[in-house]
Amino acid sequence: MDEKDRTIERQMEKIREMTQRNLRRMADDIWGEVGPLKEEPQKADKPAAPDMRDEVLEKQLEVIRRLSENGARTVTDNLWDEPAPAGNAEKPTAPTQTARPAQAPAEPEQELPPEKLDDLLDELRGYIGLESVKTEVESLVNMVKVHKLRREHGLPTVDMSLHMVFSGNPGTGKTMIARLMARIYRSLGILSKGQLVEVDRAGLVAGYVGQTAPKTREVIEKALGGVLFIDEAYALTYHKEGNDFGQEAVDTLLKSMEDHREDLVVIVAGYDGLMDEFIASNPGLESRFNRFLHFDDYTMDEMLAIFDMRVKKGGYELLDGAREEVRAFIEKQNVDPITFGNARGVRNLFEQVLMAQANRLAGETEISREILTQITPEDVKKAAESTRPRTKKDDARDELKALLEQMKKANAEEENGERGEIHQPVQGS
Repeated sequence: MDEKDRTIERQMEKIREMTQRNLRRMADDIWGEVGPLKEEPQKADKPAAPDMRDEVLEKQLEVIRRLSENGARTVTDNLWDEPAPAGNAEKPTAPTQTARPAQAPAEPEQELPPEKLDDLLDELRGYIGLESVKTEVESLVNMVKVHKLRREHGLPTVDMSLHMVFSGNPGTGKTMIARLMARIYRSLGILSKGQLVEVDRAGLVAGYVGQTAPKTREVIEKALGGVLFIDEAYALTYHKEGNDFGQEAVDTLLKSMEDHREDLVVIVAGYDGLMDEFIASNPGLESRFNRFLHFDDYTMDEMLAIFDMRVKKGGYELLDGAREEVRAFIEKQNVDPITFGNARGVRNLFEQVLMAQANRLAGETEISREILTQITPEDVKKAAESTRPRTKKDDARDELKALLEQMKKANAEEENGERGEIHQPVQGS
C-alpha cells in the first residue's frame, strides 16, 4: 500500500469515528443518555422490557458507514482522478487510470450542397439595375467554365486571378454582389465553402506592434474556402499617422493570397479613384487585382423600383397617388448620391414612411387587416416633412480625397524631416 492509499484509509477511518460520535450525540438527544452499544445482558432475576435502541443505533451506524465510504471514494476520485481502494485492499503494482466516459465529439456542421449555377445567374439577372456589373459577372463565369474545360482536356491554361476590385458610391450593391460571387465560385467548384467574410480597416489593423499580422491572419482563416470582402480598403494605406500598421495588414494579406490561392478569393471595395490609388500603391496589389467592376449610381426609376420591391416584400400596398409622392420624396433627398446612399437611402426612406403610417394608425379605433397594409399619400408626405433635408455637396468624393491627401502629405513631410517646427533653431542656443 503506497502513501496515497494510507492517506485515504486514514481519512475514511476519521470519517467513521466522527460519524459514530455524532450519531451517539443524536441518540442522547432522542433516547436519553446511551451507554456503550451491545451491553452485557441483564441478570435473569431482573427482567426488563426489550430495548431496541442498541439495535436501531447499530443499523444506523452500518448505513452511515457505507454512505461514508461511498462519499469518501467519490471525494478521492475527484482529488486523485482515480478510484479509492476498497477497505485495506492493496492496489496493483502497476495501477491503471480509470477511463472516464469520453464526451461525444461535436458533430461537424452539415454543409449545404452547392447551388445550381443557372439559379444563381437567374438571381443576378433579377437584381434591379447593375447592368454593367451583370455583364462583367456573366463574362467572368464563362471564362472560368472554359478554363476548367481546357484543364479537363489536358490543354494548357494561363493563370487566372479571380480577386476583384469593386468601386462605386455607397449603397450601389457591392456587398450584395460580393456575396453572390462567393456562391457562384462555389457552384463552379473554385471555392470549397462559399461563405463571405466582410471586414474593414478596423477588422484587420491593431493599435500595437506585433498585433496586426495575427489579427489579419485570424480573419483570413475564417474566410478560407470563401470570399474575404474588405470595404473601404484604401484606408489601409492612407492612414499613416503615428504608429500605423495598415501596410503590415496589406503585406500579410498578400502573403496569404499567395499561400491559399486555390481556396481564397479577396474582393476589395471603395470609392472611385481612391481604389485606383490603393491598387497602385503596392506592386503586389497590382499583380493580384486586375479585375475591376464599377457600380453606377441607381437612376430615379431604379430607386423607385427598389422602393416598390420593399413595399411588396413587406406586405404593403401603395394607394393611389402615393407612388408619385414617393418619387418626389426620393428626389428631394437624393441631392448627392454619396450622402444619400442609393439603395441604402431608399431603405431609410421606406422606414420613415412606415413610421408615418404607424403614427396615423395610432389614432384609429378600429384597424382591419386591409388598413394595416395600406400606405397613403399622406403617409409619404408626413415622412417627407419630418425627414431632415440633405444639403448638397458639390463633390463629396473630392472632399474626402483632398482630406486623405492632406494626411498623406503631412505624413511624408514628417518622415522626411521637412516640417518647419522640427528645423527651427531654439532661441538662445
